[in-house]
Amino acid sequence: MGPPVSTLLAFGPLLVAELLLLGCLAGFLAGLLGIGGGMLMVPFLTVILENRGVSPGMAVKMAIATSMSTIVFTSLSSVRAHQRRDAVRWDLVGGLAPGIVVGGLSSGAAVFQVLQGRSLALLFTGFVVFSAVQMLRGSRPDPRRTIPGWPGRFMAGALIGLLSGLLGAGGAFIAVPFMLWCNVPLRQAVGTSAALGFPVAVANTVGVVVGGWQLEPPLPGAIGYLHLPALAIIALASVLCAPWGAATAHRVDIDRLKRVFALLMFGLAAFMLHKALGAW
Repeated sequence: MGPPVSTLLAFGPLLVAELLLLGCLAGFLAGLLGIGGGMLMVPFLTVILENRGVSPGMAVKMAIATSMSTIVFTSLSSVRAHQRRDAVRWDLVGGLAPGIVVGGLSSGAAVFQVLQGRSLALLFTGFVVFSAVQMLRGSRPDPRRTIPGWPGRFMAGALIGLLSGLLGAGGAFIAVPFMLWCNVPLRQAVGTSAALGFPVAVANTVGVVVGGWQLEPPLPGAIGYLHLPALAIIALASVLCAPWGAATAHRVDIDRLKRVFALLMFGLAAFMLHKALGAW
């Protein structure tokens, strides 16, 4: 048994069960909607870490960084399931990935360190609300609009990488609406977003590891902003459940599920707003 898992088990079976459940839900949502599960993981991980004695500001940063790092594993499992159904636009992955790497490294190595925990929580709240509203609107794009050329793809990718690192959300809440806005079919947008989750997560994980390397570990098993025990458990559960979500995505009415998830996001946003304004 590796050190991260043994360290985690020392905290008790309840913590392991909480993280396993969180990982299963995150993996299912990653496969279903291509979202990486970050919007769900960050609020709950914040509470879990605070309950283990981490200060509120650091808990938010650790939750975002750990959530992002799990997407490295979840995206691989999810994209395999979508690729089997020819739902991944690899031309878009190649066009957006360079900007994603630049934005992700910038976010993790520089911007993430400067912002305070409260600022990140407020940014997270605002972005969740924006994403939920976009889901509920279900507006249709101009049918003449297409994916922009290389400069536009690079800029879009950089924005996805930057914001995903600050929010721990895998970038799909920007990537999917962007692709839909450019008239990419919904299932292709979800599948392509799942593939983009890998460069998003790798770039941002490298950034937060480099940026937080000199920090004193707030918990056993932590390296800077990353909590390796939580990463190990959540990643294992999410990888197992992501194919289930991807299979479900090709059988059900995704628009209806997106509306249900939007309502859940409003609840999570209200919770994080309370944490940002009331607890600190």
